[in-house]
Amino acid sequence: MIIDDSHYDVIIIGTGAGGGTLAYKLAPTGKKILILERGGFLPQEKANWSPSDVFAQERYHTQEYWYNSAGEPFRPQMSYWVGGNTKVYGAALLRLRERDFEKVQHQDGVSPEWCLKYSDFEPYYCEAEKLYDVHGKSGDDPTEPHRSSDYPYPAVTHEPRMQQICDAITKQGLHPFYLPLGLKLNEVDRTLSTCIRCDTCDGFPCLLHAKADAEVEGIRPALKYPNVTLKTEAKVLRLHTDESGREIRGVETELNNQSHLFRGNIVVVACGAINSAALLLRSANDKHPNGLANRSDQVGRNFTKHLTTAIVQLSATPNPTVYQKTICVNDWYWGEPDFLYPMGEIQNTGNVLKDMIANEAPPLLAPFAKLVPKFGLRQISKHATGWWLQTEDLPDRNNRVRVVDNKIHLDYTPNNTEAHDRLIYRWMDVLKAINKSAEHVIIRNGIYPRNSTGIQVVGHQSGTCRFGEDPSNSVLDPNCRTHDVNNLYVVDSSFFPSSSSVNPTLTIIANALRVGNYLIEKLA
Repeated sequence: MIIDDSHYDVIIIGTGAGGGTLAYKLAPTGKKILILERGGFLPQEKANWSPSDVFAQERYHTQEYWYNSAGEPFRPQMSYWVGGNTKVYGAALLRLRERDFEKVQHQDGVSPEWCLKYSDFEPYYCEAEKLYDVHGKSGDDPTEPHRSSDYPYPAVTHEPRMQQICDAITKQGLHPFYLPLGLKLNEVDRTLSTCIRCDTCDGFPCLLHAKADAEVEGIRPALKYPNVTLKTEAKVLRLHTDESGREIRGVETELNNQSHLFRGNIVVVACGAINSAALLLRSANDKHPNGLANRSDQVGRNFTKHLTTAIVQLSATPNPTVYQKTICVNDWYWGEPDFLYPMGEIQNTGNVLKDMIANEAPPLLAPFAKLVPKFGLRQISKHATGWWLQTEDLPDRNNRVRVVDNKIHLDYTPNNTEAHDRLIYRWMDVLKAINKSAEHVIIRNGIYPRNSTGIQVVGHQSGTCRFGEDPSNSVLDPNCRTHDVNNLYVVDSSFFPSSSSVNPTLTIIANALRVGNYLIEKLA
C-alpha cells in the first residue's frame, strides 16, 4: 500500500449533491481538502443527447452488478461521475413540506419524526436554491412550506400545449404549479442563457453544462481554490480507524490499480445512501465488528427510494412542446376526504421521444398499434405527454443494504402501495377528463423508459444511516457526525429518517450547506 505523504484537513468521498456541495462550501476556508471520486468527468459528446445511448444502452450508468434479496443480480441505475447522479437527474429541486419533518401516520405505518425541523433547514433551502439556480414561483402550491425569501429565478414557463394542459387541470379544481427546476436558463435574454430548453434533459447528461448539477455548481467552483485537490478514478475501499476505534486514521483507495492510503483530520462520506452504507459495512474491524459506526445495527437499514410510476398521456391533439417538464401537482400530497393518509406528488417527465419508445417498450408496440394504427413511433411521440407519480415508501429495518463477499446486496420490499395506487387512479381520471371524448389513452408499466421502477431504479435512494439524538436507534448525530467515530461524517441522503414524497436532492444540498457551516466553525 502506498501511503500518501500529504495530510489533509478534510477528505470528502463522493462528488454528488452532498459531497460536491460540501466541497463548494468548505473551499474558501483555505483548509487543505482532498476530494475522492470513483468516476471521472462525464465526457461532453453527441451521445449525451442520444435517447438510444442514454436509455437503451445505459451508456452513463455503471456496469457493475448488485444483488436482490433472492441473490439475483441486477444492474443499478447508478452514475459514477464527477457530480454523481446529478449528472443525469431531472433537476427538479423541491423543499420538503413542514409536516414531512414531523411524525406522519400513513395507512401502512408511520413516517418518523426528524430530530431537526423545517425551520432548521429553511435558511439552507434558500442558500441551496440560489446556488443551484432554482427557477420557481411561490403561492400556487397548496402544500408549499413557509419561505423567508422568494425563488432566486422566475419559473420556467409553460410552452403553449403545456399551458393548455395546465389550464385543463385547473378547471377540475386542482392547483397545478410551476415545477421548481435547477437550470442555467435566462428566458428574458436567450443570448445570455446557457440552457436552450432542449428535449433531452430529464435523464440525460447536459452537453452544454446548462443543468445545475453538483459538478457545475459545486466541484468546478471548488477547484478554483489552490487548497482543494480532486482525484478521479479513485474508488475508496475501506476506512481504517486507530486502535481506539474512535478516529479514522486512513482512507484506503484504489487508484491507478494500486492501493493508496490518504490521511485527514475529518473524513466525510458522501457516496449515496447505498454506497455509503456499504463502505461503512466493508470497514468492519475489531472495534466495529458489525461495520463502522454500527453499534446501533442501523447502518444499511431503513432504505427508501419512493414508489414511482410513469404514465404516458396520448392525445389526438399534438404536443409540439420542446421542454415539457414544467408542471407539478400536490393536491393529493396529504390524501383526500375519503382517504386521510398521504398519497404523493405528480410531475411532468421529460419528453417521450421516439427512440425511447422503440428501445424501452417493444412488447407494447403491437397492441398499441391496434389502438392507433395510423401512428408510427414518431407520431406517437408527437402526441405524448409524460407524467411521473411518486409516493413515500416507509422506513423498514428489513429494507436494507448488505455486503456479502464484498458485493452489495439490496433487500427491498415495497410498502404503502395502496396510497400509490390511489394516486395513479386519481391522476388517470384527471387525464381522461381533460377531454371527455376519450381521445386520451393512458398507458402504464412499459411505454415510458424506466416506468416499471424495479429495484434497479435508485435515483431517489435515502435512509441507511439515519440521523438522530439517540445512538441506540440512529447512526449519525444531528450534525451528521457518526455517534461512534469522532471525525467521521455522512452528508448524502443516508441521513434521511424518512423519504417524504418529493425529490430528495434539494434537501441533500441544503443539509450539506448546513453541515458545512458546522465544519467551518469546527475547523476554525
